[in-house]
Amino acid sequence: MIDRGSPVPSVRVKLVGADGATDTTSDAVLGTGLVVFFAVPGAFTPTCHVNHLPGFVANEAKLRAAGVDRIVCAAVNDHHVMKAWAEASGALGKIDFIADGNAELAEALGLSKDFSGSGMGKRFARSAMLIRNGIVDAVFVEDAPGVNASGAPAILMALEVANS
Repeated sequence: MIDRGSPVPSVRVKLVGADGATDTTSDAVLGTGLVVFFAVPGAFTPTCHVNHLPGFVANEAKLRAAGVDRIVCAAVNDHHVMKAWAEASGALGKIDFIADGNAELAEALGLSKDFSGSGMGKRFARSAMLIRNGIVDAVFVEDAPGVNASGAPAILMALEVANS
């Protein structure tokens, strides 16, 4: 798993935003300013759709007020699904989305998890990071089902400590 002080790897991804989907690299998306990056097992999956993403949408203004330049969500889904999820959740234009269709970024970060038992294959482990100018400042990985360490409230608390 990627550690504090490590640079963000450069992996091909699709960035989904208000202007559509573009081919880019993970370091181009995550490498400038203070970035809150959170990863979910799957778009539209119950916990991700009801508990994880909505917290970041609801706290977008607070995160920005704490100095966050960009909020990015990643999942091992294709860019069409990620765009539909962004639109359906009201996050489009507030949060950028990385479609990591082949789990290359999840693997490069050491955050891949095998969900084959539930028919979902390789996915991201539920997690979040604070990244400053392309260097990982903090990593939060859930060790049990649900959203605790990687949710928006925990990230806001971590930012408060880091900024004090």
